[in-house]
Order: sequence, then C-alpha cells, then structure tokens
Amino acid sequence: MANAPGPFTVNHRCIDCGTCWQFDPQHFAPTGSRSQVIRQPEGAVETRQALLALQACPVAAIGTTAELRQQTPIDGFPALVTRHAAGDVYYCGWASRRSFGASSWLVVRPEGNVLIDSPRWSAPLARRISALGGLQTMVLTHRDDVADHQRWAKAFGCSRWIHQADADAAPGAEHQVSGLTAVALDGPMQLIPCPGHTAGSMAVLLGESRQVLFSGDHLWWRPAQAVVVASERYCWWDFQEQLRSVERLQELDVAWLLPGHGHAHSFAPGEWRSALEQTLAFNRRSPCC
Repeated sequence: MANAPGPFTVNHRCIDCGTCWQFDPQHFAPTGSRSQVIRQPEGAVETRQALLALQACPVAAIGTTAELRQQTPIDGFPALVTRHAAGDVYYCGWASRRSFGASSWLVVRPEGNVLIDSPRWSAPLARRISALGGLQTMVLTHRDDVADHQRWAKAFGCSRWIHQADADAAPGAEHQVSGLTAVALDGPMQLIPCPGHTAGSMAVLLGESRQVLFSGDHLWWRPAQAVVVASERYCWWDFQEQLRSVERLQELDVAWLLPGHGHAHSFAPGEWRSALEQTLAFNRRSPCC
C-alpha cells in the first residue's frame, strides 16, 4: 500500500516493528508487511509527533524533507505517559533494531529512577535522563529487549536486574531474579516473574493501587478488538506456562498496561480483571492468537 501523498514517507527499510504506529497512530499504520503513512500531519503539534516517530524508528525507515527534519525536537524523549503517586512514567523512544523496536520506559521516582528495558544508545536521550535525575536501576524484562543495556549501565553506573533463566542475554547484570517469587525493589515497585514468552520473562509493577504494569512481551493491548493479547504465535518458550502467568496477574489493580511490543492501554477500575478473563477464555478455546 502507498504512503499518503506528502512530505512524510515510510520506505523499504521498514521491519514492521510497530514503533511508529504505536507512538503516532494518527499518521502511521501497519499494512501486514510494513508500516505506511496513512495521513500527513497538519500543523505544528502533529508535525512534532510525526518527527518524534521518525526519531524513534529503529531502522531510519521514515523520511521527510530536510527542512522538516531540522525541526525535530531534541528534547522530545522521554515523553511523559502518566503521573502516578509512585513515580512519573515516560516512554523513551529511540527504539533499537536489536530489540526489534521494543518500547522502553523510564520511571522517575523519589527512591531513584528506573529504566525498564533498553533503548538504543542516544546522547540526547541520556542528557534528558540526566536532567531528570539519572538512573539508579535498569530492569530487563526478558532476553529479547536488552539492546544497549551495557552502555546505559556504564554511563549512569546503574545496577541491572534480569531473571536467571534469561541471564545469558545480559551476563554482566548485577542482580538475578530466580523462580516465581516476586522481588520488591525499594519503594512500591515489584519484579514479577511471568515465564512463558521466554523462560525468564518478567513484568514490573509500579504502585500499590491503580498500578502501572510494564509487561515486556508477555501481554499487550490490541485496539481493533479491544482485548489484552497473550500471543501463542509470538511465544518463544512455553505458551501454557505463559497462560498460567496471566492467571497470576488477575488480582492486580492495573490502571496502565505498558508493553514492550503492541499498544499501551489505560483501564478503568475493575476493567483489568475482566480483560484478563477474556484473554484466558479466548486462548483456552483457540489454538493460536
């Protein structure tokens, strides 16, 4: 399918990771093989959003004019997603091809800032994170999304957490989670083992109520059907174990689901449990998602 006529284009370098249309669905959309521009931005606000999608793209597949490119904000990322009593949550942008464009997230909190999964190294992003208080901790939710974790850890002197079952993907990580027992970090933040997508997949839970759940590739939102997805097609280890991990998350009070891949979504009180019940019911009767 062709790009909408105008200055922004998506070219053949696109790897169909979804970074652009997850961040800016007004202007970008998937086609089944790669993304495309579905509508050209109008006005300064929309142009800024499209330029940030261009910056976030892990393979430089989005093009525009030299004049517009010069307008790309140097302070656009990290971009604020939500403010929570336990910390402010930002989307980092600067996706990495090594993580197939996975989203990474920054939590700015009094106990010390936490980076969840690794963006590609970016000096402008590092300067912005420094201005927000630096990094105390990095959590790697699973083996796929470690990207430039070593460079970020060296730059900020932050310690890294990963599950023991995926630890070979980040052998220098200072801390390992083992088994299924949740690990509490300082402040209201927990690391929750969610094996299935990989043997060492974890979720990160922020807050004690109306929580933010960073799900890695364990769960994501699909807006077309308005459902939470646990995908057998993109499960690299054990899908039945992944569904058991989903069951263990039903009692949470999730207000925001922020995945590594797929759409983020906010939930009204009580919606989270019913959404996971729907996910489990679908996967118990369907051989694949």
